[in-house]
Amino acid sequence: MTSLKTKVIHGGISTDRTTGAVSVPIYQTSTYKQNGLGQPKEYEYSRSGNPTRHALEELIADLEGGVQGFAFSSGLAGIHAVLSLFSTGDHIILADDVYGGTFRLMDKVLTKTGIIYDLVDLSNLEDLKAAFKAETKAVYFETPSNPLLKVLDIKEISSIAKAHNALTLVDNTFATPYLQQPIALGADIVLHSATKYLGGHSDVVAGLVTTNSNELASEIGFLQNSIGAVLGPQDSWLVQRGIKTLALRMEAHSANAQKIAEFLEASQAVSKVYYPGLVNHEGHEIAKKQMTAFGGMISFELTDENAVKNFVENLRYFTLAESLGGVESLIEVPAVMTHASIPKELREEIGIKDGLIRLSVGVEALEDLLTDLKEALEKE
Repeated sequence: MTSLKTKVIHGGISTDRTTGAVSVPIYQTSTYKQNGLGQPKEYEYSRSGNPTRHALEELIADLEGGVQGFAFSSGLAGIHAVLSLFSTGDHIILADDVYGGTFRLMDKVLTKTGIIYDLVDLSNLEDLKAAFKAETKAVYFETPSNPLLKVLDIKEISSIAKAHNALTLVDNTFATPYLQQPIALGADIVLHSATKYLGGHSDVVAGLVTTNSNELASEIGFLQNSIGAVLGPQDSWLVQRGIKTLALRMEAHSANAQKIAEFLEASQAVSKVYYPGLVNHEGHEIAKKQMTAFGGMISFELTDENAVKNFVENLRYFTLAESLGGVESLIEVPAVMTHASIPKELREEIGIKDGLIRLSVGVEALEDLLTDLKEALEKE
């Protein structure tokens, strides 16, 4: 079996079959000459299919073990297309600490179509079992989750969902296929904000989806073409180029994050650290079972919540910005930034405090990142 470290470079369609170019070209075209009336070639219009996008779609399917891939103009566009599989009256079980944009899409947009949802703590499998209704069609979650790094048991949740004839939808953005394989663990559909680790350089916005089912692939493909939020060829090329270094980057992100999490855990200025690689993290044992490393995301709380603003503004190498997964280190405050769309009462109920800080640990020299954090903490 081919190693994932090799697949990220040679998987999917990695060369141009027409010219032999070792980098798939950017096919910057909207339409294609047909052989005759009613006789299109493989491609006819770039919303429906484009060779550069197709190469990326084949790559994500290959990396995740799916039957077909789909590239969208953003992660949320991909989520929207997948959730459009469901109809009025369908019930979705949604993990209680999903990304704020996912919550907003479900709560403010999809409920208008008659889709029903419940927020459930999926780390409690008894709560999950109790949440199923006759109308339940899917369980949707992230693992590790954003921003509390909650680790959910993909195999167990998928098994429970299947027993209720429901689909399992897993957002694999934080782990990437290099660290975690949801389809192999029983998931039906895997989603990514490819803006993050897959692109890896903070220069593209994209979403990727794949599935284990030809029937679901046909439905998602129809929705992708009908809704039309497809990824353009330039951005498809950027994501494919980014994926070529995914293995190297994820190993570096994970190694840096482990040391930084241990540093923060030992600091008197920090009251709590959320990182799957820490032995006392609630989901550590599950993470060891289903991940090959623990990733580059850390969340933590300062002992003095009032010091958060000064701390995040006093850093040199951790840039105060939304998003994550680039080669550079980023820092943000979820309650003010990425999760502001979730009502305060609900945020606090699920553990996203106003003072929670999230780090996207980059691949810079570890000693520089540690010094940066240490100096900013000492200024408080």
